[in-house]
Parts: sequence; C-alpha cells; structure tokens
Amino acid sequence: MAKERKYFGTDGIRGRVGEGAITPEFMLKLGWAAGKVLGRQGKCKVIIGKDTRTSGYMLESALESGFASAGVDIRLTGPFPTPAVAHITRAFRAQAGVVISASHNLHYDNGIKFFSSEGYKLSDELELAIEEKMQKPMTVVPPDQVGKVSFVKDAPGRYIEFCKGTFPMTETLSGLNVVLDCANGATYNIAPYVFDELGARVTTISNQPDGVNINFNCGAVHPNALSERVLQEHADVGIAFDGDGDRVVMVDHKGEIVDGDELLFIIAQDRLQRGILDGGVVGTQMSNLGMELALNELNIPFTRSQVGDRYVLAEMQARDWLLGGENSGHIICGDMTTTGDAIISALQVLTVISETGRSLHELKQAMSKLPQVMINVKARAKLNLQDSAIQDAITTAERTLGPRGRVLIRPSGTEPVIRIMAEGEDKGIVETVVKELSHKLEKMLRA
Repeated sequence: MAKERKYFGTDGIRGRVGEGAITPEFMLKLGWAAGKVLGRQGKCKVIIGKDTRTSGYMLESALESGFASAGVDIRLTGPFPTPAVAHITRAFRAQAGVVISASHNLHYDNGIKFFSSEGYKLSDELELAIEEKMQKPMTVVPPDQVGKVSFVKDAPGRYIEFCKGTFPMTETLSGLNVVLDCANGATYNIAPYVFDELGARVTTISNQPDGVNINFNCGAVHPNALSERVLQEHADVGIAFDGDGDRVVMVDHKGEIVDGDELLFIIAQDRLQRGILDGGVVGTQMSNLGMELALNELNIPFTRSQVGDRYVLAEMQARDWLLGGENSGHIICGDMTTTGDAIISALQVLTVISETGRSLHELKQAMSKLPQVMINVKARAKLNLQDSAIQDAITTAERTLGPRGRVLIRPSGTEPVIRIMAEGEDKGIVETVVKELSHKLEKMLRA
C-alpha cells in the first residue's frame, strides 16, 4: 500500500502563499532536504525556474538557500515556462529541475514542482525520501562546501531554439496571422519570438506581467479576451497559454474556442494520416466522449487515466505510446518533450494547418464534442464515493443519458469539492442529470 503523502500532491506542492507549505521557512527546509537526498551520490546541481508571480522571488531565495546549505550548486533561469525548466534540466545534465509556480491559479497561490535529471516528474521513492528528510533537523555543510549560485546564460534563447526545432524545416508560418495570449505568465518573453521567427504575423496580448496579474481574466483558463481579439485582428488563429506555459487552448478565425481534446485529436489524426502515430492516445476521465468516439472511428486506440498529467504520462509510458493529454490543454507529445508543453503543442497544430492548407475551424470539424456539464459540490466532510447509494444514482443517471452518455463523480485534487460531470447527446438531459446528482450528494454530505 502506497504511503500517504504529507506535502507532495499529484502536481507537486501547491497552496496559498504564507499558509501551510508555501512559506519561506518551508521552502528553506525543502531545498535542504531535497539537496541532501539528491546529493547522496556526490556533488550535484539543480535548475530553478519560476513564473511571474511576485511571491516567486521570495520563495526562490529561500529554496536557493536551502539547496546551498546542503552543498548543491544552483542555476537560475529567471521567469521560465515549466516545460522549459524540464528541457534545460536535461540539457545541463542537472540532477533535478525545480519550478516555482501555481500553474493556472491566480497570483495569491504558488507551488513547487520537481523534475528528474531526465525531465520527468520525480519518482515516488524520491518524493517520499525528501518528505522523510524534511522531518530531520537541518545541518549545514562546511563553508567551503556551500553550493554556488549562477544564472543560466540566455535561457530564453536556448528554449526558443528548441521549440523552433520541433517545427518542420520544410514549412513556414509566413502569411499566418496569429494572436498570442501569454496570461501575463512565463511565456511572455518566449512565445512571441518563437512564432515570429517562424514567419507568423504576431499580435500579443496579456504579456505585461506585474507580479499579480498572472492568469487574471486571460490565458488558457479565460480565453474569451483572446476570442475577441482574434475577431478584431481578423486573425487566422489565436493561441492562449496558462501562467506556467504547460497548457494551451486555441481559437479559430471565427472566434470559437478549441480545447485540449480537440487539439489532441487534430494532432493524432494528422499523425495517423502521415503514418507516424506510434500506438494510441491517452486521455483522462474528463476527456470528452466525442473524442473517444472519433478516435474509435479511425481505429486509433484510446484509454483513460486519472485526471492529472502525472497519470497521463504514466499510462503513456506503460503502453509505450507517445501522445496523451487533458481537455484543459495539457498535451504531451512524448517524442518531443517529457511533459506538457503549450508552445510545442500549438506548433504541432500549426504544422497541420501549414501542411494541409486547412483552417483550424475546418480541422476541428472532424470531431464532434458531446455536451458536457460539470458542477462542484463543496465537501466539508469526506464522502465514500463507492457507497452503494451513490453508485446506484450513477447507474440510474447513465441509464437516463443512454448509450452515448456517461457520469463521473470524483474529488478534486486541488480544492475541497466533489466534481460531478455528465455528458450525453442532449444538453438539457445532461444538465438535469447533473443537478439531480448534486442535490443527492449535498443531502448525503449534510447527513
């Protein structure tokens, strides 16, 4: 049986700044503990990057001090996308990479995510070892062994070239009018250069971070502003990133939002047609049933994992597949990256547009999403979701939705809520089913 985690969740450590784990004191101890565990085999170095939150500078300093006190050398990138840290960690042969970011959350949250020397999430064994070391008293190495700190020279330039290298040399974005929404986050000083240097005409919004405007009414979580700007600019496509640059949502020339499921399907279908799709596609429990049905029609294998990029990647590795993702826009192209990368995922879609001459609006028509409705029920107490009454309610609901419908009830991994999701062919019936299920769960929670 797996040990219960005290700090690490499915997506690293995350919370409100100044509370719980997200304090300078905690970061100092975490850096020391991680340094001690990672340095067991001798001298080591780590890469530290962050997004644009003001709190990131404070937390970075504390984390840096903790690593240095354990004798670990530190390379700083400054504001840098999460997948870029994974890439630089591999390129520099560092023992680990650390990102200080709360991803798509607002500025008052922050978090820490670790990558291994191979650019993947840390193993369970290493995370548990770090948690155990956190319980020990801190000890500082002798003065002549304290870790040194330096900056990675031209970190943005290195990553820009890496991203451009995933776009075919035989293609160009010349003539394509693109609007980018950088969410006032970590892609603000990277994404515009990538698309501009590949030939696109680029308009950029939400690229003026002030430390507190990250993800605020912008980016992949709030793409409506991007939709409006695409229409104003008569652009061919809009691309929205989240605060740390690991998820992407796009907008077609009609201002219609194209989510992660649709983008993942476009990439998979294109790879199948070009004969380079190796294996199948991994989605999650939240992936739209319409994508599964469309993949089935193309005889592309599909399976679902738990929600979370860690689970998607684990399923991809278990099956030796190279493509997976979430409807939120967290897409992993395993032949190019080791984690979700918003810029590279967007480039894969633009590659299809460039090679086929078809618009994003045309490409997304090959898949029809089924109406999907989700309600969050506040959970102040634990509820056994395997309870017979809940399972009977799910069975009844799915019978109502018919053979092309399904229900999913799961606890949130980041909030004290239970998520109730249903999808089917009739949106009215789907909405009714979700409301009835939410009432039943609320009644059970009160009891």
